[in-house]
Amino acid sequence: MIDDIKADLDAHNIQQAIEQRNTPRLFDWLVTNFSYQGVSDAVARSYLDKHGNASWSAIQGALQQNVPCPRLRSYRSFHGCRYDKTSSTCSEPEHIELCSLPKHKLRNGRLNQTAYSFFLFVRDIANNDLVGWIDKQLASSTSFPQGFDRDPLIAPLRHVYGISDKILAMTLSSVLLGASSDRPRWFQAGVDMIAIDTLVHNFMHRTGILAESGRPHTYGVECYREGGCAELVRCVAGNINAQQFNSSFPMIFPRFIQHAIWRFCSAGGLNICNGNRIDDRAECDFRYCHLFSLCSHLRLKHASKQPLRPLDDANTRAKLQK
Repeated sequence: MIDDIKADLDAHNIQQAIEQRNTPRLFDWLVTNFSYQGVSDAVARSYLDKHGNASWSAIQGALQQNVPCPRLRSYRSFHGCRYDKTSSTCSEPEHIELCSLPKHKLRNGRLNQTAYSFFLFVRDIANNDLVGWIDKQLASSTSFPQGFDRDPLIAPLRHVYGISDKILAMTLSSVLLGASSDRPRWFQAGVDMIAIDTLVHNFMHRTGILAESGRPHTYGVECYREGGCAELVRCVAGNINAQQFNSSFPMIFPRFIQHAIWRFCSAGGLNICNGNRIDDRAECDFRYCHLFSLCSHLRLKHASKQPLRPLDDANTRAKLQK
């Protein structure tokens, strides 16, 4: 997993950008990764290949001109832009014709807002130095607290428009885990950065883990709150020595455990626990699954209308926790 992350970063010269504190290059890579949400990776990649993305240099150049819209004056004033690509409207319609934000041909207006919101964050909050800001945030935290609401990186960045907790965790963990050995605090922070997507959440529901936890919930922000999917993965990771899989790993490695669950489910991984294999309207009957005897086989759809099925005995419960 770490080798794949480093190979991807090297392919885009991100390691070099970190060492050189090259904010524009790092920004462009991050904004590109932020575009991979809401659609499949193939669709997002195809659109980016055809139309390109909003870059640091393009946004910086546009904002150095006379900007009539008051929303573009600062990171905090940008809140409430509400640009919509389909209707070509925003919260300041009298300025939209001269506004640079709609001129970027992104997949939807939400991504235009994300690019500008993130640029203004880097300019106004991080003082045009993303690497320095990350160093400062991690140095100010004596430990890496559990929960995204208190995470020194996630907490401030989650207010950037249009970036979900999932995409933040996925993107930042790659940067942090792939950092060179002279930044041990970066790696340590990346180890604990868990990304919960629908595959991981649905796995937690189908197996009965969410029901057993006493905190069943739908996919979304609840996955990162107390008792949610991220906390459950973190608790499980505390009982699994990751060094048995790779001696160079830290003993407790929540991001690796989450990634293992994702690979178990993903069509690009083991392709076992997902909507391609299982009819979401029925209980799973895929008896070749290694976890079949431990699973609660809860159907995914209409879950709130069906009673939760408790595990049969304490022994099964202990196995499922493991």
